[in-house]
Amino acid sequence: MFNLKKIFVFIFISVILGLAAYYFYPIHKIPDGISIDKIIVLKSEHKLLAYSKGKLIVTYKIAIGKNSIGDKEYEDDMKTPEGLYIINGKNPNSDFHKNLGISYPNQQDINQARQFFKPVGGEIKIHGLKKGQGYIGKFHRLKNWTNGCIALTDQEIDELYNHTAIGTPIEIRK
Repeated sequence: MFNLKKIFVFIFISVILGLAAYYFYPIHKIPDGISIDKIIVLKSEHKLLAYSKGKLIVTYKIAIGKNSIGDKEYEDDMKTPEGLYIINGKNPNSDFHKNLGISYPNQQDINQARQFFKPVGGEIKIHGLKKGQGYIGKFHRLKNWTNGCIALTDQEIDELYNHTAIGTPIEIRK
């Protein structure tokens, strides 16, 4: 019985230390002077890849729409869109820390929503965590929780925001 208690304590401490290491392990920083000129999102891999001059600069783990399978079809379907877009806005005062706007919907998205006789929606962003919830950090990635946006930690969106210009192409893939 005593050995079982020691094993339980050891496992408990190991889990706590592992979670702490995950939470506090620093992210790869985008070097000063680098401008991100292309973003690719791989929904099925939960990754955002940021490029400069054809070179992969940083990869972020992401959370996406609650309904993660398939292309966005209409407003409130909880899906993240798929296709070619551009970064069309920057908001430092978002409800979700900061955000980069994505040019959704395009004409193809509008036509698709019409097939369902529903509004197409909009306001798709790459954003941080809800204001006041930044302490959640990397743990937000444990589930898909957005309404169709792409979520990063506050530290990650700060990085990407500072190195990405309006007009940057973004491709969102399955």
